Amino acid sequence: MYLCSKFQDRQADMEENFYLTLKEWSDEDKPREKMLAKGKKMLTNAELLAILLRSGVPGKSAVDMAKEVLTFSGNSLTALSQLEYNQLKHIKGLGAAKAATLMAALELGWRMQSELDDNKELVISDSEALFKYMTPVLADLDHEEFWAVYLSNRNKVLGRQRIAVGGQTGTYVDPRVLFRGALECKAVAVMVAHNHPSGLLKASQEDRTLTHRLDDAGKILGIKLLEHIIVGITPNGRADYFSFQENGLV
Repeated sequence: MYLCSKFQDRQADMEENFYLTLKEWSDEDKPREKMLAKGKKMLTNAELLAILLRSGVPGKSAVDMAKEVLTFSGNSLTALSQLEYNQLKHIKGLGAAKAATLMAALELGWRMQSELDDNKELVISDSEALFKYMTPVLADLDHEEFWAVYLSNRNKVLGRQRIAVGGQTGTYVDPRVLFRGALECKAVAVMVAHNHPSGLLKASQEDRTLTHRLDDAGKILGIKLLEHIIVGITPNGRADYFSFQENGLV
């Protein structure tokens, strides 16, 4: 009887400790203190998000909320970056301030990657490299955009330009704008990319026709169209692409 009672007391203590608030955890278990002591690379995605959330709600710690946010987005930061407040607000306890903090932090992440790409000397020689270069620009848009990347004879990036902005289902691309930029950069080749907000990574007939037009115009000017990719977020929340070159369409 004594052993049974002692076991029950221990079980109760374990349950009580399990439900400690974040402030009551040991310093090494608190995300902020853990980052300062061990470095940011040692934190999980949930712990990093918990630092942004700062606090939880009754019955739910900041880490619990962060895990719920990740589950809501399929454990994909890319998918999470696409969510707007009217979607995030369905997570209990995630008010406007916390949602805005998450959205701002994720947007800064995309912008930082884009800035890094613009500031370093890049060589893009295949569709995979083009995809990595353009994903921060195109992946999380809710409308279509069409971009051109201008290249030297050694595939060094000379510049990139947004050629057109459209709606959710398409956009008009003027070849004169695209090749004017190529001539200004003294490019000998060009790669182009656009996004499908729907996530459908398939070339429409309009996409194919446009690609042929750009290819023909480039040949007249002596500027080769090397690649055209479509960027999108797949249903599992992962950024991916469709390559015209790899599918024999360029």
